[in-house]
Amino acid sequence: MRSPSSTSTLRPPAPRVQSLHHDTLSALRDLIVHNELPPGSRLTETMLSERFSVSRTPLREALKVLSSEGLVEILPNRGARVVTLTPADIKNLFEVIGALESLAGRLACQNISDAEICDLKSIHCQMQATFLRSDLPEYFRLNQEIHTHIVAAARNPILATTHQNLNARLLRARYMANQVDHDRWAAAMGEHELIIEALERRDGIRTGELLLQHLRHKFEAISRHLETVPLAKETA
Repeated sequence: MRSPSSTSTLRPPAPRVQSLHHDTLSALRDLIVHNELPPGSRLTETMLSERFSVSRTPLREALKVLSSEGLVEILPNRGARVVTLTPADIKNLFEVIGALESLAGRLACQNISDAEICDLKSIHCQMQATFLRSDLPEYFRLNQEIHTHIVAAARNPILATTHQNLNARLLRARYMANQVDHDRWAAAMGEHELIIEALERRDGIRTGELLLQHLRHKFEAISRHLETVPLAKETA
């Protein structure tokens, strides 16, 4: 007969612990993506524990996930810091992700269902509403949801996994493209509409071209911004 202590060790983590981990991860990721924790910022466990009112366990788990996503660098015995991408890093990542999304668009036209097209149109309408009220965080969330749906519709798990891993490193740059250039934000809305129209026609070549152009325009907006600001340095 098992003792009470041995039985308790076999129980799954309490929902509250899992929720704390998820909430901490989501909140910390948003602060990085929205540039409230800029590149190079030191992330000490004491500071973050106080900020999020959590113990170090969910915090450490969140930092591990963000490290795997390429947003955070774990520093041995020194906590962690927000990763700084160089202009060359950003250029290289946009080139690869642009190629992946272009391929995803072509494959999606072969595999996407009518129901998925309807879902994309619905998300696009919601995104348009957030644009009209200048709600950039919610707009960006819906924006990424559209891109994720298109990649998923390609029905290629290797492509989807590769895209997810690389895109996580570019989330802050993609967010910044709309934040620093309102004209770019407006143009992006029009580009999304054209992409969805091409998907609905199952025009793979056109969809791929539009997605590639969309990513190139985002990179150009970021490049213009980086020319006017110095690269971030590590902060204490």
